[in-house]
Amino acid sequence: MNATREAHGSAHWLFQGGVVIDGSGASRFRADVRVENGRISEIGADLGLRGATRIDASGRVVAPGFIDVHTHDDECVLSAPQMLSKISQGVTTVVVGNCGISLAPLVHSNVPPPLTLLGGSDKHVFPTMQAYAQAVDAARPAVNVAALVGHSTLRVATMADPYRAATRAEQAKMADLMREAMAAGATGLSTGLFYDTNAAADVAEVTMLARIAAEAGGVYTAHIRNEAEDVIASLDEAFTAARDAALPVVISHHKCAGPANWGRSVETLAHIDAARRAQPIGLDAYPYVAGSTILRPDLVDGIIEIMVTWSEPYPEMSGRSLADIAQEWQCSQREACERLQPGGASYFQMREDDVRRVLQYEATMIGSDGLPHDRHPHPRLWGTFPRVLGHYARELGLFTLEEAVRRMTSLSAHRFNLLDRGEIAVGKHADLVVFDPDFVIDRATYAQPTTPAAGIDSVMVSGSMTYHAQGPTGIRAGRFLRLGTRS
Repeated sequence: MNATREAHGSAHWLFQGGVVIDGSGASRFRADVRVENGRISEIGADLGLRGATRIDASGRVVAPGFIDVHTHDDECVLSAPQMLSKISQGVTTVVVGNCGISLAPLVHSNVPPPLTLLGGSDKHVFPTMQAYAQAVDAARPAVNVAALVGHSTLRVATMADPYRAATRAEQAKMADLMREAMAAGATGLSTGLFYDTNAAADVAEVTMLARIAAEAGGVYTAHIRNEAEDVIASLDEAFTAARDAALPVVISHHKCAGPANWGRSVETLAHIDAARRAQPIGLDAYPYVAGSTILRPDLVDGIIEIMVTWSEPYPEMSGRSLADIAQEWQCSQREACERLQPGGASYFQMREDDVRRVLQYEATMIGSDGLPHDRHPHPRLWGTFPRVLGHYARELGLFTLEEAVRRMTSLSAHRFNLLDRGEIAVGKHADLVVFDPDFVIDRATYAQPTTPAAGIDSVMVSGSMTYHAQGPTGIRAGRFLRLGTRS
């Protein structure tokens, strides 16, 4: 990819000679794409320059910018707004606030796990979603930001003890914060009933908050209570709350966790399929057999491999195997886990056939679930989207390249009500990525997790060239995406 001149801030561009995969799932076609003043203005063969900055896309695919529907980038878009881990993958929009964990509304910085996944910074505390939205717009990150309201965050903000059932008065305070957030443009509600700060909430509390999201046209995303033995009952719990609140639900990072549950994706996907006949349900998934979260002794079974991603008392253990640490300390893995806390880990708790089945399921979107504040992060933070394109689509043929792009773009934009995004069509926002279909691949590994992907030639956000093969341009054009608006 070459531009005729260094004009990354140009208002008029022409992507010339490329193959367009428009995000809809339709077959690719050869065409030029013109961008003017942040929008796609023309698509067709042999378009003239007419004063545009030319981007040579010969031998490349021009696609909509990828939408990462499952992130924990809430604080990162403010403290590291260049967002290199995402733009280097072709990601132009991130959905923050997943798993019940959001930076707003928080009234204090002394937060318990799992809110520590947001980085534990005392610089960024936002008592309202409006305050957070203003901070994002002021930071002008390199990617657009859509924000969910985390249920754990609501409980921590309104309860002295979030580990018990909430009183009616506390629930009323949560509802007030939820209404403010939706009025400020939040995308919906997220829960993480798996986590201690959220586990004491019942279906009635979730439904009450989800109804507020529904009234504004929002979505409900669910890190379900149990992804192991009780996965079916936990799915049903999420379906019930969404059905009673009358809004779509997205099952976060769907998986069958733990050796006893390997192979059960056949069962869970059939169960989801049946439920989808009665209500709108989506999924997101990342293309790896390991998950990553805080260090939890209940996930240490002595069978699966566990890699420490960070430890506050023992930072030097980041990137090491928990089993090796336990052997060195001459203790059990659970005891080592306790000593390392607070901390995080990657858990190799899935099997590849389940991962492939979930990725291949027609309602599955792609989300990285990356943790940008981990000292030694899971490679999904830097590699998710090129891995789907290169490994699962090109090398394994799990689906076509057109279908891979659809799951990263239009499917995600539709599910999260991101208007005028996710497709290459006249009038849409010029969030675009140019990549080499024969070469695009992830390079981040568990040993070297922050290695940028290969094959991403250029990335445009809102009509501004944000990234090219040599690295970031320095221009940041992201914004807070308010639900229901086309800006």
